[in-house]
Amino acid sequence: MDNEIICNDPCPIARSVAFAGDAWSLLILRDAHAGLTRFDQFRKSLGIAPTMLTRRLATLTEEGLLEKRRYSEHPPREEYLLTAAGRDFLPVLFMIGAWGRQYRGGGKLVRFFDAENGTEIKAIAVDEVTGAKIGTRPIRTVMPEES
Repeated sequence: MDNEIICNDPCPIARSVAFAGDAWSLLILRDAHAGLTRFDQFRKSLGIAPTMLTRRLATLTEEGLLEKRRYSEHPPREEYLLTAAGRDFLPVLFMIGAWGRQYRGGGKLVRFFDAENGTEIKAIAVDEVTGAKIGTRPIRTVMPEES
């Protein structure tokens, strides 16, 4: 798959999966939302090879979902913090999780709760304009006009 071609595709889904569509990137974002910020924390949580983790963190940083911040000068060490774009990715992760719970759910699964009121989070995607649950009504795709 040629990411440069996909990044120029008029479809926002194609553009998004070009950099965040692999499992490692999604799991790094999941862990960042859980409070992990340091390379060794991600590596321990994911069991990912250091070279792979370095590439994924670089891509997520270049794409603006994470930002690097130095937390130690001697030795030089950096941490990865969610940006606004990274924080806005949380509902996407929850929707993937909701799909996984329904279609890939066997055995014991992690549950997510609202920290303030203690209720379990049950994610659904709703169209902001109509209020309809996405997937309950037909969709139509409209290509951008040539300029």
